[in-house]
Amino acid sequence: MTITYQDKQLKVILTDIEGTTTDISFVRDVLFPYSAKHLAAWVRNNLELPVTQDILQQVREFSEKSNLDVEGCISQLINWQSEDKKITPLKSLQGLIWQEGYDKGELKAHIYPDAVEYLKKWHDIGLTLAVYSSGSIAAQKLLFRNTPVGDLTPLFSGYFDTNTGSKKESQSYTAIANEFSVLPQEILFLSDSPQELIAASAANFNVCGLNREAVNVDNDKFTYVNNFSQIQEKILIENA
Repeated sequence: MTITYQDKQLKVILTDIEGTTTDISFVRDVLFPYSAKHLAAWVRNNLELPVTQDILQQVREFSEKSNLDVEGCISQLINWQSEDKKITPLKSLQGLIWQEGYDKGELKAHIYPDAVEYLKKWHDIGLTLAVYSSGSIAAQKLLFRNTPVGDLTPLFSGYFDTNTGSKKESQSYTAIANEFSVLPQEILFLSDSPQELIAASAANFNVCGLNREAVNVDNDKFTYVNNFSQIQEKILIENA
């Protein structure tokens, strides 16, 4: 079976997380406050870990303050979190904090039921699925591993984060296409962010916007849907 979109055969579906597969409020109102609450203590309690030292060194490099001590790095990380910065050392640390929360049973990930249904369907008919999020790859895997319907990580063949590049720059999407050794036009990217859709489209990806709030979107460049079932109904064609 092949899947086409606007007469182009698809091989890969690349999905965003926040606002696309997962409620924005889960990230904003559950995950971010949890990492903010535990950030300073986690760093202080895990200074002996190489990963912690790597994160602290990255903080010094990203902030261009080579003389920052541990407490200075913690302050910088807290400031970045309060500003919702998409910075690699912060995202890496958040993933580690959330892992502890999932392991303790203090966190349970959210995922929309329609996303579960169609991700499984697309996987079963042979499409390659991948994730591209500003959250670290570790955090992405944690979220999909700890859903109310079980571990969904076997559905995905690739994960991409800020190490690949900004989601608002077209070269990031070109790099992802190269990673899968497919043409950009053989990939469909799903996101709730117009800026990300523009960047992916500039890299010749097919794109579809998710508008979970069902509010009118003033953008006639892209197709918008309210859920994953509409992606299947409106833009994908199955060919036996």
